[in-house]
Amino acid sequence: MNNNRTSTDRQTPSPEHRRPPAMSDESISAVGKVSEALETIERARGHLYSFHQLIGHADLQLGEAVDALRDAGHAEQADRLSTEMIGRNAIDGRWSFQIVEEFDDLYWSAFRSHEKQVREELQDGKRHVFEAEMKESRRTHGKPGHEATP
Repeated sequence: MNNNRTSTDRQTPSPEHRRPPAMSDESISAVGKVSEALETIERARGHLYSFHQLIGHADLQLGEAVDALRDAGHAEQADRLSTEMIGRNAIDGRWSFQIVEEFDDLYWSAFRSHEKQVREELQDGKRHVFEAEMKESRRTHGKPGHEATP
């Protein structure tokens, strides 16, 4: 990022966010929709990582609860939870880290690759062209706090 731009330069979008020549509105919109779908997948991935961390934390908490049950004289319940639940797979054959890894390897990485390929083929690899044009149409030109670039 070039922070040495003049105030006049800051009133136009940076080259990495400008529409390639002869790119139609429909094409810009379509590529924007592909990128938006990827952003939704990124959010889903974040939720999957939250699931992974919550499951792991709950397993550790259950371990503490089993110890507390045992200390309180409830060995039968502690033993049952210890053997049946602590360390149990989240889904068939998998702990949550394996679910995350499989999602990353089979879906997320493929989706990212395809989204990037679409941008490279249709927008010279440029990211967020649709959003940059939306910013241009919505900002108040010449008003402080509404500059096109930093």
